[in-house]
Amino acid sequence: MSALFSSKEDTRTGVSAFFDPSVVARISSLELRARHVVEGLMSGIHRSRARGFSVEFEEHRAYSPGDELRHIDWKAFGKFDRYLVKQYEDETNLRAHFVVDASGSMNYGEGSLTKWGYAATLSASLAHLLLRQSDAVGLMLSRESDEQMLPAKAVRGHLTGILAALDAERPSGGTGIARSLERLAEGLRRRGMVIVVSDLLDDPAAV
Repeated sequence: MSALFSSKEDTRTGVSAFFDPSVVARISSLELRARHVVEGLMSGIHRSRARGFSVEFEEHRAYSPGDELRHIDWKAFGKFDRYLVKQYEDETNLRAHFVVDASGSMNYGEGSLTKWGYAATLSASLAHLLLRQSDAVGLMLSRESDEQMLPAKAVRGHLTGILAALDAERPSGGTGIARSLERLAEGLRRRGMVIVVSDLLDDPAAV
């Protein structure tokens, strides 16, 4: 985690400044911290990802000039008197599952520069970036006795739930990363990417 947020230089310009802990820590809102980091990344990245119109229905959005007429939901038009376009999750889009360690050891540090502060900011930033690319993102907060899980979704509004869960979490207790990974694997039905954010103070053999 720390490699992404550290720099040996005292003066930074461009993208590197967005990852400096002293800069990120000054932003109190997790949502703003995530946006701060993502905007820094996106300033040097060209995105050309298209939203899918097949496989699994996700949500409606307002019709925009240039949208194909065949994607208009005419039943919704009759009900709401508005042109709404059906959006679907593209089968080829990435599905990312974050497993974030919420054990007591993640409280190490001072102020917002704790392990948990890094973990929450990193997870929120990557989730923000992935959702901007129309990828599906899920979250599991790993605790010793249980987990809190948000299923993977590709809708923009899903970020609100992810941020709320990370912001409300107060790490405590022992580590349960190994068990959390087993539980996540049992529920996966499609190929995807699992991102573990942890200090890994667990049994190496189990993990």
